[in-house]
Amino acid sequence: MATKPHHDADTNDIVYPKDGNGLYIFGPRAFNIAFGNDPRYWKLPKRESDGPAELVKVSWLQVTGLAAVERGKKYEITFKLSMKANNRGWRNSPVYLMAKIGRRGEYQRKRLQLDHSQMKEPTYVPNFSGETFQIFVPATILDGRLFFGLYEVWSGNWKEGPRIHGAIVKEIE
Repeated sequence: MATKPHHDADTNDIVYPKDGNGLYIFGPRAFNIAFGNDPRYWKLPKRESDGPAELVKVSWLQVTGLAAVERGKKYEITFKLSMKANNRGWRNSPVYLMAKIGRRGEYQRKRLQLDHSQMKEPTYVPNFSGETFQIFVPATILDGRLFFGLYEVWSGNWKEGPRIHGAIVKEIE
């Protein structure tokens, strides 16, 4: 087991905006993952690999990212996920996509009921069903960092099966 149980984000796995396009692309190693360094709970891909981060078994899902965003703009956040065929523990355990602006900001959240039958292949959530998750960055905010993530920390159920392929933070206005 690694000396530290949590995986710290590898910023080399983030594609940063070019030419002011406001598009961040996060690979699976670009997230802070609770218990991500412990192979009993997660299988992380090797550096510069195209593979996903695979949840083996946890009762505490917390996968978070960070992006420096422009004030006065609106951003859309999507995660690219799939589910292994032998997933379990998700029936009464909704996942929340949450985001806030600045360390002291208030979280906005969207409840996601992961539809396992539609997620055998990598799927963007929440917008596979036409929904989006957007957050506005006020022009007056001092801390222009976007904190975002996927969470299921409330049920206490052991969960298995999701694969995290990445995420996109995209400026839309």
